[in-house]
Amino acid sequence: MSAKSESVQAGGSIGDVSKRLMFFKNLQAVTNKIHATNNIDEIMLELSQDLCSLFNADRLTIYAVSEDKTAIVSKVKTGLNSFKDLKLPITDQSIAGYAALSRQLINISDVYDDAELKSYHENLHFLQEVDKRTGYRTKQMLVAPVATTDGDVVGVVQVINNKADEPFSNQVVEGLKGLCETLAIAFSQRAKLSASKTKYDNLVNDAVISAQELKLAIRSARRKNTDIESVLISEFQVKLAAIGAALAKFFNVPYEPYKADRVKPMDLLKNLKRDYLEQNQWLPLEETSEGTVIMAMDPEQLMNSRVVSNIFPRSKLAYRVSTLSEFRQTLDAFFGAQAAEGDSSSVDDLLTSMADDDEGSESSASDVSAAADNELVKLVNKIIIDAYQQGASDIHIEPSPGKEKTLVRFRRDGSLFKYIEVPASYRNAMVARIKIMCDLDISERRKPQDGKIKFKKFGPVDIELRVATIPSVGGEDVVMRILAGGEPIPLDKLGVLPENLDRLKSAISKPYGLFFVCGPTGSGKTTTLHSVLKYLNTSETKIWTAEDPVEITQKGLRQVQVNRKAGIDFAMVMRAFLRADPDIIMVGEMRDAETTGIGIEASLTGHLVFATLHTNSAPESVVRLIDMGMDPFNFSDALLGILAQRLAKRLCKCKEPYTPDEDEMRLFIKEYCTELQRTEAFLKDADAARDAIYQRWLNSYAENGKFTLYRPRGCVTCNETGYKGRMGLHELMLGSDRVKKLIQEGARVAELLACALEEGMTTLKMDGMEKVLQGHLDLKTVRSVCIK
Repeated sequence: MSAKSESVQAGGSIGDVSKRLMFFKNLQAVTNKIHATNNIDEIMLELSQDLCSLFNADRLTIYAVSEDKTAIVSKVKTGLNSFKDLKLPITDQSIAGYAALSRQLINISDVYDDAELKSYHENLHFLQEVDKRTGYRTKQMLVAPVATTDGDVVGVVQVINNKADEPFSNQVVEGLKGLCETLAIAFSQRAKLSASKTKYDNLVNDAVISAQELKLAIRSARRKNTDIESVLISEFQVKLAAIGAALAKFFNVPYEPYKADRVKPMDLLKNLKRDYLEQNQWLPLEETSEGTVIMAMDPEQLMNSRVVSNIFPRSKLAYRVSTLSEFRQTLDAFFGAQAAEGDSSSVDDLLTSMADDDEGSESSASDVSAAADNELVKLVNKIIIDAYQQGASDIHIEPSPGKEKTLVRFRRDGSLFKYIEVPASYRNAMVARIKIMCDLDISERRKPQDGKIKFKKFGPVDIELRVATIPSVGGEDVVMRILAGGEPIPLDKLGVLPENLDRLKSAISKPYGLFFVCGPTGSGKTTTLHSVLKYLNTSETKIWTAEDPVEITQKGLRQVQVNRKAGIDFAMVMRAFLRADPDIIMVGEMRDAETTGIGIEASLTGHLVFATLHTNSAPESVVRLIDMGMDPFNFSDALLGILAQRLAKRLCKCKEPYTPDEDEMRLFIKEYCTELQRTEAFLKDADAARDAIYQRWLNSYAENGKFTLYRPRGCVTCNETGYKGRMGLHELMLGSDRVKKLIQEGARVAELLACALEEGMTTLKMDGMEKVLQGHLDLKTVRSVCIK
């Protein structure tokens, strides 16, 4: 036998040897390409097809271990210029994840064979969801870890479905091992290049946290299977602004924070869906002199991929980097909060599906037809649900003339924020839909109308809305106040200062008389009155209330809803109450002489009467009531007290403490004392009065002779505003003998104010400044709600 024949018998046929040589030659060509680049994303995207042909497989995926070592991630092409990250946790819940966890090669002939999977690990199973969704049938799978010489796993290669429909051969297994060795070198080179500079390293360079703390944060994120940013914020109290600054330095682009008042750019988002933007982690924000501003999580990758430049080919692009939480907040602000149960549509999807017809019919019939349109119905419901979920108190729908879009704004914590803009052609239909929901006259557009929506009939949230429509230049404005009914707040939890609380409880505990709560619309008057009624509500007491609308319900109260359309107004209800054996009567508002007169009469005949007034301060309320035509003698006899109140923005828990210097405290006490300048004690000896107040503050609020004040900082909870919720400021003027005498004599507001101050009243501003010293508010917000 010849030497050639012996060689063929020992190693197989000449054809087999030739194929093997060709296989490893082609593999060498691929490895040369890998060595030529350190860009792992490029390797994942461009070499997968070459490797599929080499291994005679349907699919091949290259994963890299994530930065926090908790998952493997691969870049997958989803369109001509679109990509997404495929992420799998390093656990036994997936085959690729288990290969990374166990550091072993896995060669499976059928992934649906549970017995074969269990031969590797008892918990190992194949994720069948993708197959079910796409109709593709995965069968053979060859998976190998990419490990360094030190044994650290830096990636995974997964090969799916042999085109010969048989298990992958030993030759392919051998080739895959060689490929993994090459990839390990490429991955290690990339790690060395980036080891000196990760996107969070500038937090260490800027002395925000130490290098050891950053390592701990990475470890904690890996252990909890969460992102590093969340750990930095929750466990190391790193502010979003600091993270944003670090990212800006890393990517060399400006940092773009979340802005609650940002207007949604409808033109830029016209053909973009939330899912796509969320997946690819970028978002167009606005058009500026720089060009189209793009918020992104990884601007560098986005610029290299040219995805955005293909979508906005005629625009100059200005990239901004953002933190993960702020990116999600901005996404929610543009597309609405996550959909309510039973409705997966976002606000953007709804607006996109509503074609903007520039002609826009003005006929009532057309409006009624459009108002019944399914997409418009969903949009109105979505606006209401989002407002409720975002903690808004009011929804403002503000149409503009011509073809300008209709603006929708929410009021949260007393401030208005822009929400969305609706196409101009839908402004009349949207108003018509809201009128239908609260049974108003759709055809009447020239007069204001009031109504009420019981939203439970239309959506999943059990709330009521008070609706007011007002004709304006742009059409009809609509303002909807959300009446989220609930339990009344206990009197002790209202935020009333202790000395005021004692005086208040003393006044309202009288068996009869008249007590007012005054302030502008939305200042919490009804909330305060219900807290008072809760304090007085016992099984021995009969309490009647007349309200418009009934916002808070209480067990034990007999509550009547005023209905002017049916002729049931406050005066009529009050007269009915007097025949119904009341102990306590509460009137939603005394806005006319008849209602006020009946209230005074009731208080003088043995009933305790509570009411609200729309006035600025307690002393001014007296003058207002006298101007209504009330008899000063009867009114003064009936008066128990007047509580004026405002709501000021409360500092968020992220507030920043600081020690004010002497000059700041001197100005602070000077501003406080301007409220007292008309009192006798202050006129006699101003310095002594100031010293007495300062000494009281030292005893009450200072520690070691030093005061601690707070200023807003900003965090995720408060949308970086520094404020969360509101707190009441109170001004309580009691109906003392001196005050009653002044009322009978027709005294002016200044005289009543001086008398009340001498008897211990604190003005709204003084009350607010006390709460500044307590650490609940800052002086800026107190000044913003107080006239003086």
